[in-house]
Amino acid sequence: MRQLKVVLCIALAVLACSCKQGSKSNQSKPMALPPAGSIVYVQLDTLVNQYDMFNDMKSDLEAKVQDIQNDLQSKGRNFQSDASDFQAKINKGLLTRAQAEEQNQVLSNRQSDLQNLSQQKQAEIQQEESDMYNKILESVRAYLKKYNETKKFALILTTSAASNNVLAGDESLDITNDVIEGLNNEYVKNKKRDKGTEDTKSDDSK
Repeated sequence: MRQLKVVLCIALAVLACSCKQGSKSNQSKPMALPPAGSIVYVQLDTLVNQYDMFNDMKSDLEAKVQDIQNDLQSKGRNFQSDASDFQAKINKGLLTRAQAEEQNQVLSNRQSDLQNLSQQKQAEIQQEESDMYNKILESVRAYLKKYNETKKFALILTTSAASNNVLAGDESLDITNDVIEGLNNEYVKNKKRDKGTEDTKSDDSK
């Protein structure tokens, strides 16, 4: 009987990296922004990793991944225990040929089901990861559009490890910290507003 190995392989590049909140000591002093009409840039990796919305969603996704891994590992251990017990009975001659064939088929089906479940959960997590990034990027785009209505920059470029649109630039044109501060302030306000709405609905339902 082959030993079952149930592994949830999820390629979450950002979840695998260390995405701790960066120190905000550099943001304690007011940032002198470039004048209107300037071409500025945002460090997208830094922005995303320090965006509270991303970190909240990442934590939720990590918790779900852990729950899935725990469930699959538990099912895998149960299967392996039953498979070992079956093999022991075979070795001791405690099963007839018909019984052995029947139980072997049952175990084979369970193994296939577990493998299919692992693949299904992997696909679900990958889809949720994709949805998370789409939501984060859409939030950033919407904020930058509103942000630039008052800042009046000629162009806002992005730089990241995956796609670097800024090969070299004056650090004074880097508006990352200002955008992070604004994004997080807006996120906190929206969370409070949403919580207030939920509380009101809860009171009305009583």
